[in-house]
Amino acid sequence: MAFDIEEELKKLPAKPGVYLMHDEKDAIIYVGKAISLKNRVRQYFQSSRNKGVKIEQMVTHIARFEYIITDSELEALVLECNLIKEHRPKYNTMLMDDKTYPFIKVTVQEDYPRVLFCRQMHKDKAKYFGPYTSAGAVKDTIDLIHKLYGIRTCNKALPRMQGKERPCLNYHIHQCPAPCQGYITKEAYGEAVKKALSFLNGNYAQILEELEGKMQKASEELEFEKAIEYRELLGSVSKIAQKQKITSSDMEDKDVVAMATDQEDAVVQIFFVRDGRLIGRDHFCLHIAADDEKEEILATFLKQFYAGTPYIPRQLMIQYEIGEKEVIEEWLSARKGQKVHIQVPKKGQKEKLVELAQKNAEMVLTQDKERIRREEGRTIGAMKEIAKLLGLDRIDRVEAYDISNISGFQTVGSMVVYEKGRPKRSDYRKFRIRGVQGADDYASMEEMLTRRLSHYENYPDLIMMDGGRGQVNIALKVMKAVGVHVPVCGMVKDDRHRTRGIYYNNTELPIERDSEGFRLVTRIQDEAHRFAIEYHRSLRSKEQVHSVLDDIPGIGPARRKALMKGFQTLEEIKAADVERLASVEGMNRRAAEQVFAFFHVAKDE
Repeated sequence: MAFDIEEELKKLPAKPGVYLMHDEKDAIIYVGKAISLKNRVRQYFQSSRNKGVKIEQMVTHIARFEYIITDSELEALVLECNLIKEHRPKYNTMLMDDKTYPFIKVTVQEDYPRVLFCRQMHKDKAKYFGPYTSAGAVKDTIDLIHKLYGIRTCNKALPRMQGKERPCLNYHIHQCPAPCQGYITKEAYGEAVKKALSFLNGNYAQILEELEGKMQKASEELEFEKAIEYRELLGSVSKIAQKQKITSSDMEDKDVVAMATDQEDAVVQIFFVRDGRLIGRDHFCLHIAADDEKEEILATFLKQFYAGTPYIPRQLMIQYEIGEKEVIEEWLSARKGQKVHIQVPKKGQKEKLVELAQKNAEMVLTQDKERIRREEGRTIGAMKEIAKLLGLDRIDRVEAYDISNISGFQTVGSMVVYEKGRPKRSDYRKFRIRGVQGADDYASMEEMLTRRLSHYENYPDLIMMDGGRGQVNIALKVMKAVGVHVPVCGMVKDDRHRTRGIYYNNTELPIERDSEGFRLVTRIQDEAHRFAIEYHRSLRSKEQVHSVLDDIPGIGPARRKALMKGFQTLEEIKAADVERLASVEGMNRRAAEQVFAFFHVAKDE
């Protein structure tokens, strides 16, 4: 039955909930929440309402809508966030990247705590520090803490495992006091952990003073190696201490959020303040419409960002008053487990911090805009060029296929995947061709595509074959046999084996060599070829080792490794007598005789 929008509008309840707009292909193009579904959804279809260009355009694509009733506006907000993250609708204002931030975790709930790198917070009674914007800086800090305070790096269950294994290398190089052996008391180890916690809280003065004293003492006692070691540690601590230049007297955890906008883009800058210290910052890019309200953009960002980040501070300082402030505060408080406040500072240091965040956002927007545009041109823009050339509405996902063999030896196939113009390596696939003898690329391609299209349902928007008419026809033949229809094109090369154009619908379509679409096709073709060659090379290597050693009776993987360790080359193994072969660790006389016979009897015959 056709969806009658007017009739369905009459059925809308005057209750809170979430609504989902679908286009004619049944894709979700917009998700929104409402205190009253009846009033909110009807507004989209009232001609008298000033909806803005983006919403007016969206309404023309709505084929049907659906809704989910909730008990409160807060439940609707949570559901809206989840659905937007899941479906990434076209007409919702979206973050252009999802980032996860690292934390430093101190397992204070353990008898002998550890200092760990992590990206998720759990209710496990551990202490968490962060989030930090640089994973490298976090790892450097953890390494420094291990050196400064002798915190263990192992994951042994202590004290239950004490004395059951030998101490590790860290004990011998004086970087761990070996609690695994009981060489340090729980109380003494606990004191070291307290100092590490103080360091992570930003109290650097004590350790700087201690290191300075130790360096001077070692120098006076002519222990120059120790003095150099203390000097390097001193430099590392000073480097970390110098990063904390912006401080706040209230010692509160807070995020400072401000943004800059132009006609199509917005950049949101966040300062992360922990224990009164600015520990890092980051920026996020959003696509917007020219008539989007700044307050609405900011509210949308807050919902999307804090739906995904594991840590929520007690205070958010933002640039504008937002209409959903109370319900967002309630939602964040529920997530954090304690009250979260959102405020717009009007004076003093807090207002200056918001202004500083805004200036940074403006700088990123102006300086990085061209770089962002270039990157989009290389990826999404290039996809659009290819779609236009082929007469397709859109291309998000591309799969490209190639075959590799040398004189028919170990024929393999490769499938590489590009989404939104970028390689998606987690979806790459390798195929070892089993049913084709000799160098028959067409038959090999047919086997690979049949296996791919018969066993997967996530079909791409476009299949690209490494080759022209023949390879494309093979793909069309396979799709007809398995009942699948996906547009197929060939990536044609010239006499120098360089990308020349695209073969599509029995016609070779030339592409401007200076276009981003041409460059993307070249990258896809090269990547498919590289992936196939790499796989083929690894199989050839394995096959060569297998054919020479594994075919010897009585020689399994362990003895093969023993032989390869005992001799420099395969020629030495062939030339060795029985006694020399038997002298190799892991071999015995019987096995040595079998190896000797394998090479020498075969020659005699």
